[in-house]
Amino acid sequence: MDIVLDRKELTKYPFLKESQQLASQHVESLEAFLASSAGNVALERAKERIIAALRFRRDFQDDAARGPGPELEIASYALARIIVSCIGDRTLIDRLARYESDRSSFFLASEEPEVRRFVALRLQIDPDARSMPVTDYVELVARLRDNRWRLVNRDVNRGVVGVEPGEIDELIRERIRTIVADNLPLRVPGGICETLAAVASEITALRQQQALEEFGEIREEAFPPCIASLLQALTAGTNLTHMGRFAITSFLHTIGMNIAQITEIFAQAPDFDPDMTIYQVEHISGRGGTEYTPPSCITMRTFGLCANRDKECERISHPLSYYRLKKSGAKKQV
Repeated sequence: MDIVLDRKELTKYPFLKESQQLASQHVESLEAFLASSAGNVALERAKERIIAALRFRRDFQDDAARGPGPELEIASYALARIIVSCIGDRTLIDRLARYESDRSSFFLASEEPEVRRFVALRLQIDPDARSMPVTDYVELVARLRDNRWRLVNRDVNRGVVGVEPGEIDELIRERIRTIVADNLPLRVPGGICETLAAVASEITALRQQQALEEFGEIREEAFPPCIASLLQALTAGTNLTHMGRFAITSFLHTIGMNIAQITEIFAQAPDFDPDMTIYQVEHISGRGGTEYTPPSCITMRTFGLCANRDKECERISHPLSYYRLKKSGAKKQV
């Protein structure tokens, strides 16, 4: 039996078609909405969502009760996706998607069975299933890192994969994350991004501050072997590949080096061109609207850039995680 969620219930699941239809009834045009008092309220709430995502806040208990009203609460979800698209920071996009996924999963866990089933089926997942087609399963777990999700570790029989009862909730959370992140960053008209520039700048500044606090003082001895090897090769006058240069630039930028410092490092390259180097470093660092993050360990291996692996590499999946781990260990030894 199908059910109909009321307006308050829809605020918990703003990615649903029904939620989007409810919010769109009150928004004739995005420009006019942003210029209205209601738009300002929704924009403030959108900023709250993004900041909560940045700070890894996971206290959702009061979210449903203290929101600005169902329509504006749902509109704030859409505005948050637009704002992070204007900023173009992939880390920010990923954090927002995980925040929204965790938020909806929190509410879903305490719903009546018929509501939970309704939402799950809207996500094309049967909450009572104990198996699912291989193609659906592979698509769902593509970004899940735990080895237990790998197909070789699953019970596969006649084209279906066995799923344990508690795993369905994890798969629902992952489905929500992919829906929120779908098509991000959006292609937002320049005029809209200009209207949102003040909020975007505030969030960008907070993100930068958080990154500096997170990584603190730059410690070269904590660099992962792959980045250290690339820097050593660059110092020796080796002509690095495009991906190698991208990995160095995005890594150094993320841990807090400025454009001048990074450019100075590339001055040791045999084909150093100051203007071209500054242009490329600025582009990777976000001057072009998108701030890039370093490649993961898998990507580094794919491009032949994973060199001199050590025991710490077995514990991480990203060069930044290695850097955090080593810095943390160094602090404890002081």
